[in-house]
This record gives sequence, C-alpha cells and structure tokens, in this order.
Amino acid sequence: MFAKSISEISPDTLGEPPAATPDRTRRMATLATLIACIFALALLLHERYGNQWLSSAYAVVETEAKAVSERVLASQPAPAAHPDTPRHTALAEYLARRYKVSQDLTLEFVQIAHAEARKAGLDPLLIMAVIGIESSFNPIAESVAGAKGLMQIIPRFHGEKLAEFGGDRAVYDPEANIRVGTRIIREYLTRTGNLGIALQMYAGALNDDNDTYTNKVFGEKQRLQRVVASFAEPAAPATPRLRVATRRVDPLFGD
Repeated sequence: MFAKSISEISPDTLGEPPAATPDRTRRMATLATLIACIFALALLLHERYGNQWLSSAYAVVETEAKAVSERVLASQPAPAAHPDTPRHTALAEYLARRYKVSQDLTLEFVQIAHAEARKAGLDPLLIMAVIGIESSFNPIAESVAGAKGLMQIIPRFHGEKLAEFGGDRAVYDPEANIRVGTRIIREYLTRTGNLGIALQMYAGALNDDNDTYTNKVFGEKQRLQRVVASFAEPAAPATPRLRVATRRVDPLFGD
C-alpha cells in the first residue's frame, strides 16, 4: 500500500512544478550579480577619487537643477500690477497722514470703497470723503447718537441691510459697513435725485439750510481729487457747493 516510490510521486503532489526552481534561481543570481557590480563600481570610484566623485556628481546635478529652475521661472512672467494700484496707494498714504491711521488698513478701506462705489454708480472719492467726515477712518468709531463704524451707520435704522452680513455687529466690519453705507447713499440719491439733499439726509440734517454737512463732504472730496490729479484715471469733476435755494437743480443730475 505504501510501496509507491519517490520517483512515482507526481509534481502536483509536491505542490510546485520542478521547472519553477531553476528559473527563480537564475533571477536571483542575476540580481545578485547586478548588485555586486554596482557595489564594485562604487568601491572603485571611491578608491580612485575618494569623496571627490560624489561632490562632482552633486555639483553637476545642482547646476542642472538651477538651470532648469531659471528656465521655468523665465517662462512665467510676473503678473502685471493692477492699473489702479498707484492711485489707491496715493490715496491711502494721504488719508493715513491726514487722519493718523494705519496706511495698510487705509489701503484696504480705499479698495473696498472703490469696489462698492462703482457697483452703486457713485464716485469712489465721494464715499471716501463721507468716511473721512463721518469717522476719520476709524472702523470702531461710535457717536453718542449710536452711529457706528466707518460710515457711522445706526443699526436700529438699517438693521435689515446689516442682517445680510450677520446682524448689528457687522456694523464694525469695514467691508460690511462701507457696503451698507454706500447703498444708503445710493437709495437716498435715487429717492431725491439730488446729491446734496441725499447727503443731508444721510447726516440726518435736512433742516440745515446752510448744507453744512454736504459742503464738508464736497470739500474733502476736492482734496482727494487733488491727490489723484496726476494719475491716468481722472477723478470726477468737483461738485459746486449747494445752497437751499438751489437744491432742486443738481449739476450732476439736472432738474
């Protein structure tokens, strides 16, 4: 029963074809030879040149990498400066000196004022003039009447607009404050058709027959116009001072 010889046992019984062993052995031998050759070459270079060959190889790689890096950087031109940057910077420098505030923050306010004024169809210099008169570019300014932020918005009167930006606390966020203040002026101008009256409404001073607030804003705007007069983008023409008797005629909007 157990007389079957080893020669009679099939390859399947052993679990692996006999041909597999020589093939695997050849592959292992080839790999070992390759490793030995690489190792021998490294020893030869080290004995002949010491560490110098490693330094030379590193220098070659470094030089080539630098050349490639320079070619890549040269093929990517630097982005062009925004055409409004000099104008914005000049305004920020002037306002920072005039109101003794941070120039970096003021530049941010100037950029926001330009963006929001253009959306509303207003002169950005007008919005910056209002900010100057209202808060002297202090984003946390607060009046005894409860007006707050850069454009001195009273939350209880404009809560619906502030709700879009998260509620009454948004009045201290410069971007939200400028956006809301600009919208208010735009609404008053649309309602009245007269910029002087719209500004007096904004200040809550419609009963001021001398238009004191409007004249202050226009005076500040004229100073800003002089700051940017040398730049390619011209400022809007100065608006004459308005008096009560001439409020029905606005040079900017006609009868």
